[in-house]
Amino acid sequence: MKIKTVGSICSGIEAASVAWKKCGFEFKWFSEIAQFPSSVLNHHYPNIKNLGDMNNIPKMIKNKEIEAPDLICGGTPCQAFSFAGLQNGLKDERGNLTLKFVDIINANDEIRLKDNKQRTVVFWENVEGVLKDKTNAFGCLISYLAGLNNIIEIKKWPNAGIIRGPKRNIAWRLLDAKYFGVPQQRKRLYLIAGGKDFYPENILFEKHTHELKEFPKFELNFEKYGHKYEIFREYTDCLYAAYGTKWNGNAAATNGSLFIVQDKRIRRLTPLECERLMGFPDNYTNIKNCRNTNRYQAIGNSWVVPVISWIGQNLINVDTSQSIIDDTNFAFATRTQTIENSNLIVCNDDIIGNINCSKIPENPIFKSMETMVEADADEKLYLSPVGCYGIIRRKNERNLHINKRLETVLLDNSSKMKFEDIEKQSKKQKRGKYSNDIKIENNPNIFPYSNLEISNA
Repeated sequence: MKIKTVGSICSGIEAASVAWKKCGFEFKWFSEIAQFPSSVLNHHYPNIKNLGDMNNIPKMIKNKEIEAPDLICGGTPCQAFSFAGLQNGLKDERGNLTLKFVDIINANDEIRLKDNKQRTVVFWENVEGVLKDKTNAFGCLISYLAGLNNIIEIKKWPNAGIIRGPKRNIAWRLLDAKYFGVPQQRKRLYLIAGGKDFYPENILFEKHTHELKEFPKFELNFEKYGHKYEIFREYTDCLYAAYGTKWNGNAAATNGSLFIVQDKRIRRLTPLECERLMGFPDNYTNIKNCRNTNRYQAIGNSWVVPVISWIGQNLINVDTSQSIIDDTNFAFATRTQTIENSNLIVCNDDIIGNINCSKIPENPIFKSMETMVEADADEKLYLSPVGCYGIIRRKNERNLHINKRLETVLLDNSSKMKFEDIEKQSKKQKRGKYSNDIKIENNPNIFPYSNLEISNA
């Protein structure tokens, strides 16, 4: 099927529009309700209508108020399925928007079939946590999308798979962004679906021809723009939407992957560096009257542009009229289950026969953190001595593992202030539950650095 027109659900800041710019796709409409992402859309795409609330879209399509496009893409809210969210799945109204997404696809198909057009090509993205969501949200989604009468119940869904349903064929694959040209470990689930004459596995799966490559070692110390930099790992943890406000409470605060040392001072990533880690053009979110917290949140909620670009190139270049999986392939035959006259193929292994459905693509692209950093970081992004010592305190209160080099840098930066002053400043904010009823200064097991000689050098 030749794709020309696209509709976007839960558009955010439109990674798809950036990624598919060279694919020749024409975006007909967006759907975004959050204020800042909507402002970004209006800034970059003033001639494309933002429909707002996605709940209104089925009616608008059926009434032909908007075009029924060839492809509809979306990443319905992931908070209900992520480790960072409440994990309430379909009990959460945000999780139920996943099923509303299918209502939109069905309405779009209704109009397209009446106009003698092929069914909609569907692209959906979400966090890997949706695969083991306790409400079986993913099972609900793909069962509904495939056209089944009953929900497929699997406690933990595989990282890759195929469904040949009565209404649609579906394929999904978990991919890690750090193999696509950004040094960010960001595992996300990508799903493609279409009509019965469309084989979506051809888009997501690959013929396996050579040994897969792991992320290489890069220098952790380097010079750029006349500054000396140090990082704590070759790639970052997943950028999260709350990075602008909760940077010191995440796992990255102890492994150091979302920190940078610039000229011996430790700081957080800048919004520009976050844009680069997601594959966006520089200053894409730097619009009039924007705040850093707005940018961090919008970037962290978006898609990684190079991964979406890879999928887009496959959508225009790969033949989907016949499956790349041979019906006689024994490796796939043993993974096939029949459900309601449909086939479910569980592809949880990295390589099955001669097909790659792992998180690593056949031809990965690797980039170092050196390509991501900038020189002009805002002064307020640097960690204060109090902030540095706060991470050390939290580590000891909770008995957490910490990157040893990070610990050294944090202690070195905290030594710029007297311990008594650090304690005085830190107590201005309420401490967490782990600090309750603990007298830090008198408990060297919790705060072993309180006896260190701290200078003002």
